[in-house]
Amino acid sequence: MTVRKTIDAASDSLTQSERKLAATLLSDYPFTGLLNIQELAEEAGVSAASISRFTAKLGLDGYADMQRRLLEELRRGNVSPVDLHDRSTRIEGSFLAGFLARAAAQIESAGDAITEGQFDRITGLLSDPRRRVFALGGRISDTIAQHLTFHLAQSREGVYHISRDPESWPGHLLRMRPGDVVLLVDFRRYEPALERLARAMSTKRVKIVLMTDSWISPIKGNAAEVLAVPIETGTVWDSYAAALAIVEALVARIAELTWEDTRTRIEMWDATRALITETKT
Repeated sequence: MTVRKTIDAASDSLTQSERKLAATLLSDYPFTGLLNIQELAEEAGVSAASISRFTAKLGLDGYADMQRRLLEELRRGNVSPVDLHDRSTRIEGSFLAGFLARAAAQIESAGDAITEGQFDRITGLLSDPRRRVFALGGRISDTIAQHLTFHLAQSREGVYHISRDPESWPGHLLRMRPGDVVLLVDFRRYEPALERLARAMSTKRVKIVLMTDSWISPIKGNAAEVLAVPIETGTVWDSYAAALAIVEALVARIAELTWEDTRTRIEMWDATRALITETKT
């Protein structure tokens, strides 16, 4: 369990000063937790002794133990497939059956990544016709963003997939209006260019929905909603099965909520596609 999840699990038992400390730690996670104990105490407005009691309540062996765990999380957020292979867990027996079992378990645990309330908030944002929707992912994870925009565009207008070419980004930024929604998908190893783009987007006062992993992309600092989905399979490759399942749940729910408009748009879409792809005989 990450330190973030440990803090979340203990939230109901925290005192007022401990809640202040938890909020400070999570405000720029995990980096605030890497300050020395006196700096963190000053930042949070608590005593060093309060920090020691807080870490003990979390079941950690002091502040140094918490920092060690945070550093390990940072290292795990920057691992390559070579690193993953070295620490992978061998699948015994049928590889296909074993891998599918792990992917199924990953999808099942995805419910911990997003609450029903958060799911409803995000579907509300993505389905609001007053808000335009933009999406972009990383070098590999952009397929998740493309999947969202392809299906969402059949339910509503104003849906744009942002090109991976940074030269196109200024045009999209100029098009954005306050209140528009941007889905950014950023899994380990995180892309600095996406973080810079998110900072620029924040000046446009858009709502950024970040889909990331349990180690949390640095984009989190500019995001209105963060979906930390499971990606580890214990093999050389991370799996985006859970991320894809969440995106499919979002677009399916939006289609149901707006079914009359969605049906009309799909019918028009199909008729137009047939018209322009019709082969002359």
